[in-house]
Amino acid sequence: MPELPEVETIRHQLAKKLIGKKLNGQPITKIRRRAKLLIIDFKDGSSLVFHLKLTGQLIFNGKPSSYTRKVFYFDDGARLVFNDARKFGWWKKVKDTKKTESQFGPEALEVDFPTLKDGLKKHPRAEIKRLLMDQKFIAGIGNIYSDEILFAAKVHPFRKINTLNDQEIRQIHQNIKRILKDAIQYHGTTARDYSDAYGNQGNYASRLKVYGQEGKKCPRCGTIIKRIKRGRSSHFCPKCQIL
Repeated sequence: MPELPEVETIRHQLAKKLIGKKLNGQPITKIRRRAKLLIIDFKDGSSLVFHLKLTGQLIFNGKPSSYTRKVFYFDDGARLVFNDARKFGWWKKVKDTKKTESQFGPEALEVDFPTLKDGLKKHPRAEIKRLLMDQKFIAGIGNIYSDEILFAAKVHPFRKINTLNDQEIRQIHQNIKRILKDAIQYHGTTARDYSDAYGNQGNYASRLKVYGQEGKKCPRCGTIIKRIKRGRSSHFCPKCQIL
């Protein structure tokens, strides 16, 4: 957290505000996202790369606070404030991003069904949720959206890949794109610390079906949603998502 929808929201907002501005004399030409990274490209070919990790925020013209780790001042007086309460996030200036970007698998919004299916089949004993969250396997999905995707696909998060049939894999593929696009439209999910580039909370939390809903009724069948902590917490319906 933030995951793909949150970082994509910030990317879209900052692109409107920062492209064309100069940082230390260098014009910004593009703002990109790769997996959960936000990348600011400069005219000289260098880039500023951010990973927000758990609690990172990038606020355009934000007011610095006790959680502020860095303020980037642009040549016209505008600023970009990087807050991070837990201090796990990072930024770095690089000459090019090829090495950094090569660490990730295909983008979740771009992967096609054959690629996803073939990739899954290479990990027959892996649990589906852990693989969806593996950024080297597929880039951009974290704890929130893996729970939501698997609920929509009616697949238990602890199912092994070799137990999934083609129709279940197709449902996972379709819901990866549907749910991530829907979350982007609502500017992401604020579970705790996430805010967009204007300091506003995301609006997707009200649309979550299972994540953070333990003890509530499943919106599909009425069974009580369960939460199991196995490394990361997983939320699911024990009736709709049978192990």
